[in-house]
Amino acid sequence: MPNPIRYLLLILLTCALPLTVNAADPTPPPFQEGKDYARLPTPVPPATPDKVEVVEMFWYGCPHCQDLEPVAQEWLKRKPDNVVFVRIPVAFGASWEAGARAYYAAEALGVLDKLHPLLFDAFHQRRKLNTEDELAAFFAEHGVDQDAFRKAYTSFQTETQLRRGNQLAQRYGVKGVPAVIVNGKYDVRSPRIFEVVDFLIAQETRPQG
Repeated sequence: MPNPIRYLLLILLTCALPLTVNAADPTPPPFQEGKDYARLPTPVPPATPDKVEVVEMFWYGCPHCQDLEPVAQEWLKRKPDNVVFVRIPVAFGASWEAGARAYYAAEALGVLDKLHPLLFDAFHQRRKLNTEDELAAFFAEHGVDQDAFRKAYTSFQTETQLRRGNQLAQRYGVKGVPAVIVNGKYDVRSPRIFEVVDFLIAQETRPQG
């Protein structure tokens, strides 16, 4: 006659086996740290701690930045409400500074949405936009008063934003553009940039515990 206790233990062991296998072989996440993104050695507190912050660092003369722009625009249409997107034009060299100043001037004058794509196009059409005078003429072509542009281009606010952007690039450890940083913690390194961004946003939004 079978031992009832031994029989019961056998049933319990058989039922528990699939759970044991699943625990040992979990479904891997779609993106991997060290491959698709890197964790910053020292996190940088975001400017908006109540939201998940996504920062894109770029330069108007960078072809990859221009290629990323329509992808970013599509992503912005479905961006979660708890996410804030921040563009920062970095100036790794003197030749980059004019474009960065132009970005901040356009933002201050309320014409950034209009001029941001036009600045990309102009830079990649090899138009000379390396000086204040050249940029003032460009802005005037698009309906911006030159005196207002010059004031915004050299303003204290622009100086402050330019300095802060370059400092953030150093703190993030950014060496090239485009660079996308999620919540001051992760540097995205995959060609599928905004898929990885979505993955990291979900990770940052998930309740901790």
